[in-house]
Amino acid sequence: MDTLDKAARPSPKVDKRAVLFVAVVASFLTPFMGSSINVAIPSIGREFSASAVSLSWIATVYLLAAAVFLVPIGKIADNTGRRRIFLAGMLGYTIVSLLCSLATSENVLIALRGLQGFTDAMMFGTSTAIVTTVFPPQERGRALGINVAGVYTGLSLGPVIGGSMTHFLGWRSIFLLTAALGLLAVVLTVRSIKGEWAEMREEKFDLVGSLMYGITLLAVMYGLSLLPAPLGFWLVLAGLVCLVAFILWESRVPNPVLDVGLFRHNVVFSLSLLAALINYAATFALGFMLSLYLQYIKGLDSNTAGMVILSQPIIMAALSPLAGRLSDHVEARLVASAGMGLTTVGLILVAFVDAGSSLAYIVAALVFCGLGFALFSSPNMNVVMSSVDKKIYGVAASTVGVMRLIGQMLSMGIAVLIIATYVGNVQITPDYYPAFISGFRFAFTLFAALCLVGLFASLVRAGARPNRQLAHSGKPE
Repeated sequence: MDTLDKAARPSPKVDKRAVLFVAVVASFLTPFMGSSINVAIPSIGREFSASAVSLSWIATVYLLAAAVFLVPIGKIADNTGRRRIFLAGMLGYTIVSLLCSLATSENVLIALRGLQGFTDAMMFGTSTAIVTTVFPPQERGRALGINVAGVYTGLSLGPVIGGSMTHFLGWRSIFLLTAALGLLAVVLTVRSIKGEWAEMREEKFDLVGSLMYGITLLAVMYGLSLLPAPLGFWLVLAGLVCLVAFILWESRVPNPVLDVGLFRHNVVFSLSLLAALINYAATFALGFMLSLYLQYIKGLDSNTAGMVILSQPIIMAALSPLAGRLSDHVEARLVASAGMGLTTVGLILVAFVDAGSSLAYIVAALVFCGLGFALFSSPNMNVVMSSVDKKIYGVAASTVGVMRLIGQMLSMGIAVLIIATYVGNVQITPDYYPAFISGFRFAFTLFAALCLVGLFASLVRAGARPNRQLAHSGKPE
């Protein structure tokens, strides 16, 4: 039996159910926090008299920090031990969540949210790998399915629980609840998970590549937030130059932090990741922008706004398992493409929203988006994992995670840029409502057009042949 199969065998000292429970809690916390904060954003803005751009950074900085550190931390965890990194991340997440509840200004909250994103990367970069390691192949699919269900449960409950807690207890209560759940996971991790996993102790860490990767994301995202100022253009340009340098470096270094060879030698893999990147870039800002619209323009309280926004993730949670099962019987690439098409329709409907739009119309648009994302997400992951050899399932799954975070950051970056252009770096007051509506409609017109590009990428790969003969280097065997 090879090393991979040995690593897959669960240790008799490991409580698999405890591992899965802790992983599900970690998978639940991130989307729950994100969707809860989207609903709480207007309340935070009113308390701190924060501008629209500052409010957008409360969500964006979290994603930015998580994306910057996800890949390097994944490598470090492989070298030093995944349980150790996971536990440190969960403990850090718990402490920072508690500190967020005590924030005294929007700048303090933004800084703490950045730290929260860093600790989330420590959890996200290790939890799935630990579950894959401790569960044998015949149980692994079910375990990973339960873990994914934690993500959609967080997305579904976030707007409802977060909206209700914000309305009745204040936005700080969301961070206190998150800290309590994190503390529970820390205690269970210490008491029940005794194993340690580090299969690459001898592999040298790519520090230069990690720095280039982080600088690229920081420059592009911060530059987008400053546009149309000249400094913004220069930062974006510097980020793109650094991206080219990063790709060249990763192509030559023996142990790259991100295996760019996977993209060069597997067309289906590359197009599937491009489709995922575009899908997240076109849809992630929907919750943030709609939360502002519903509470500022429609005058809803956070609890009611959360109930409206719930219509999208509840469809995703209900239909994603069915979509994954459908992709086992129907060509997965076609199912994913149909999902991208429905998402495009939903975004077009959102682009026609104005101050007089009914809540029924908004819910209908969200249902289209939720149905489209459900049909796209699981089948697209099926395509990604089916296009590579089983020896690099971990590498492929991590790369999908990176695309997800980058897509989410781009989505928020576009939203920040449009808000800054149409509304300016000011607090959203009734005088700025018409400008906000104009920016809102332009944003979703742009997102719909972006989704059409993603639909094209998804359809093109239907004629490409998967290359399952990839070694760890990403080159054909």
